Amino acid sequence: MSITGKDVEYVAGLARLALKDDEVDTYTAQLQRILSYVEKLSELNTEGVIPTAYSVSTSTPMREDIRAVSLERDEALKNAPSTARGCFKVPRIIE
Repeated sequence: MSITGKDVEYVAGLARLALKDDEVDTYTAQLQRILSYVEKLSELNTEGVIPTAYSVSTSTPMREDIRAVSLERDEALKNAPSTARGCFKVPRIIE
């Protein structure tokens, strides 16, 4: 499969990117090299290889959900620079 400048311009249009002519040429060459490498990988014999999402087995470590004593509100707010109505007061970031 080969990539053309029209392909790069089409994808850039989908991404709402404005590319200069030299950028189109650069990206066309880079994408062509990537596709050449992927085609090389497709030559490998993968018969008998089980498809996997990860190369190593993964599992989510779980712990027992044990109820424990937490900080009291006053203790948690003790070092806060500013509080209001029992909560941390932070500067407004949305106007």
